[in-house]
Amino acid sequence: MADLTRDGEVFVLDLGDGENRFNPGSIGELNQLLDEVVAAPGPKALVTSARGRIWSNGLDLAWMVGNLGEVDQFLVQVHELFARVLSLPLPTVAALQGHTFAAGAMLALAHDQQVMRADRGYFCLPEVDIDFSFTIGMTELLKARLPVRAAHEAMTTGRRYGGHDALAIGIIDAVADEGKVLPAAVDAARALAGKPAGTLGAIKSRMYADVLAALRIPERIVMPGSAPPIQR
Repeated sequence: MADLTRDGEVFVLDLGDGENRFNPGSIGELNQLLDEVVAAPGPKALVTSARGRIWSNGLDLAWMVGNLGEVDQFLVQVHELFARVLSLPLPTVAALQGHTFAAGAMLALAHDQQVMRADRGYFCLPEVDIDFSFTIGMTELLKARLPVRAAHEAMTTGRRYGGHDALAIGIIDAVADEGKVLPAAVDAARALAGKPAGTLGAIKSRMYADVLAALRIPERIVMPGSAPPIQR
């Protein structure tokens, strides 16, 4: 269960202490909590955190396999969550205390900044190794939020990056020791909380207009072992 708390001007959205995978129920929870953040008056910023070994392992593949008839609509919800976080009219920081994989990594990259634990936990896009193709929207998000060479390596090799490697290649903004990831993320968010919401939202929406459009292209998700459809 996700949870929302507040530390002055900074809202902290805690994804939970499990695998924090995305399914319709968890996405609904996240959107309700984001509604609260957006509706709150005054200066504000958002930190998305988690507890335990994992920040997020991405899509709930077990749910998808058991609900094949609902997968296409679910993909719309996943894409819209990425688009919403990418264009939120407030500063956002992902506090990555543990493993951040697949769609979880994409959600982290949709935040303005990322702080990752220095000594444990991996950032990874394993889709190439599990025979799961990126959608057009996911591809455009990754291309926009990663340096070109980092995007190519991460997407085509499935490499697992520790904190220092992720920082060196430009995937994240900072590393912190155990127990200091969340405080560092809160400090980074607080420093930006006074930015005017309307202006910040307009800047993000225009900067990422092509990504937001791509995330809203109707697509069918490509399950492992299937040839990807080409849709434009």
